[in-house]
Amino acid sequence: MSVLPPLDRLKRVALDFFFPRWCLGCGREGDFICPSCSRSLPHLYPPICPRCGLPQLNGVLCPACIGWPAAIDGMRAPFRFEGAVREAVHQLKYRNLRAATGLFAAWLADYLARYPLPGDVLVPVPLHPRRLRERGYNQSALLARELGKVTGLPVSDNVLVRTVNTSPQARAASVAARRRNVAGSFASRDRQLEGLSVLLIDDVATTGSTLNDCARALKAGGAVSVWGLTLAREV
Repeated sequence: MSVLPPLDRLKRVALDFFFPRWCLGCGREGDFICPSCSRSLPHLYPPICPRCGLPQLNGVLCPACIGWPAAIDGMRAPFRFEGAVREAVHQLKYRNLRAATGLFAAWLADYLARYPLPGDVLVPVPLHPRRLRERGYNQSALLARELGKVTGLPVSDNVLVRTVNTSPQARAASVAARRRNVAGSFASRDRQLEGLSVLLIDDVATTGSTLNDCARALKAGGAVSVWGLTLAREV
């Protein structure tokens, strides 16, 4: 039974009539993810490295993280960055699929229910103002706002700022290059998150370099812990 208010249900019916939904996995009309594709989503299950969140046989710190002086306390994601989830992220990020953020936030909320993380506030990874103007929206901020509605956690999207308009991380050739690419690219405007545990929200993590530099800035602003939560993780 639908729990949407009558006006919201009417809007949903109208949107579905004029702009029918197609499954991001198989293209079938009906919803963003059909029941068949939903059963085959690329879940990222434990055991994982407690810091970077990548599969790790014994669930201990992986070799890459042992020597990494990370600022972030850990990174988690419900899915691998492949298949229908990869298509979902691309459609959200580059094709303006903002209507699906409620579904994606529900996935994140389900993950948090199974694997709780410390968090007093949600903070989306910001875009540089120039890129925000080009795209017209920040997909991470959309995810954070929808997740806030589900979890009841407040969203702070004006503390963390991107000060350097770096090239996309996907173009960097190596982990070291990606870390250099974003080093010092973020800053905290003030100390309004001082003493709080932050859940940092983004669409996808590749090496985790962006999340880590955000964590560095947030901790410089007084946050006591920062955990990254993304829809997908590149494995």
